[in-house]
Amino acid sequence: MTEEYLTPKEIVAHLDKYIVGQSSAKKSVAIALRNRWRRHKANEEMRAEIMPNNIIMIGPTGVGKTEIARRLADLARAPFLKVEASKFTEVGYVGRDVESMARDLVDIGVNMVKKEHHEHVKGRAEKNTTERVLDLLLGPSNEQSSEALVESQGAETTRDKFRKLLDEGKLDHREVEVETPQSQFPVVEIFSPTGMEELGASFQELFSGLMPKNTKRRKMPVKDARKFIFNQELDRLVNMDDVIAEALERVQNNGIVFIDEIDKVVGDNSRTGPDVSREGVQRDILPIVEGCAVTTKYGMIRTDHILFIAAGAFHSTSPSDLIPELQGRFPIRVELDSLTAEDFERILVEPQASLVKQYQALMETEGIRLEFSQGSIRKIAEFAEQVNKNSENIGARRLQTVLSTLLEDLLFDPPTDSKEARISATQVEKRLSEIIEDEDLSRYIL
Repeated sequence: MTEEYLTPKEIVAHLDKYIVGQSSAKKSVAIALRNRWRRHKANEEMRAEIMPNNIIMIGPTGVGKTEIARRLADLARAPFLKVEASKFTEVGYVGRDVESMARDLVDIGVNMVKKEHHEHVKGRAEKNTTERVLDLLLGPSNEQSSEALVESQGAETTRDKFRKLLDEGKLDHREVEVETPQSQFPVVEIFSPTGMEELGASFQELFSGLMPKNTKRRKMPVKDARKFIFNQELDRLVNMDDVIAEALERVQNNGIVFIDEIDKVVGDNSRTGPDVSREGVQRDILPIVEGCAVTTKYGMIRTDHILFIAAGAFHSTSPSDLIPELQGRFPIRVELDSLTAEDFERILVEPQASLVKQYQALMETEGIRLEFSQGSIRKIAEFAEQVNKNSENIGARRLQTVLSTLLEDLLFDPPTDSKEARISATQVEKRLSEIIEDEDLSRYIL
């Protein structure tokens, strides 16, 4: 499934499988994704002028901001990077480090495309691996005499017999000698706030092609040798120049950067000191979002058409407190709703990988069928809402703490005399009510 075949309605329907509610946010990201496809279809002159409508999501933690962006990237097969804006306010960071967003996105893109190319040559790599392992066991086939290869009646060769044993795993523990590459450079730790460690990596890559390759013969079991040689074959069959070219194109035109905690770099006009550095971080982020050229170890990229999605709780601030230039680069603003007990109830059961389904899958490995009554689901949702109101509101993440506390005894000591475990509303009430009523205990456990 690719974005080309999905309308905004279909994109929202796909997101609905994983995220409950938040229709406004889903609608905005669906339009942003579809607009990318529309841009690709526009004429070349206009295509260069159409910029992405970057989005700011406003809402408390745990309501689905990150999950919406991540699922969107999966749907579009797009390189996706999540970065915490607050890390750029830490001591030791300078403006140049903000460019690491683009460099990291390129690394993700290259790994993504490389993995896809590996899938295309997987079959050939497996065949080549088998033949190379047979060479290690028997010697190269072209050097073997016919007497060594052919049985007395000329039916099945020794190599064929070994291939069959290899496929059946009967040679896994036999040892063979494999040539493995040796590092030609000493490992040097470089501590620098200016990205010198990346320069060091690039320096090694540049000169590695000019140095003779050192190898060392190592003994290892056939099972390990097959994995090692298989990875070598995958890399040998894939043209890295093609991978890098495709990755750079995909990053520049389809990449998504999710900047979380953008509200943490909003300064307070009534204060001085650290807030000055926060405004400086905003100004450092601005060129990347506006569109600029960034040098990476794979080549130069431009960030003009990367989609940026920012998110923050904005408890005591608002997006209008960002510097005007940065505000202008995030024209779409959507507010995500706090989650109610009804939302929690749906979150527990509706998504494809809901928490209830996850715990059922875990217990199934013990041969136990875990069932929740409808009343128990309702009670869990109510308790989660109550704890969020009484303490820090962490959204849907509260369900994880509530469920892990509720199921602790079952997970620690699964029943051996029964193949079924049923959770009732009464059990939920009994297990959680005392903890929730004791405010100090509730803060500690839930």
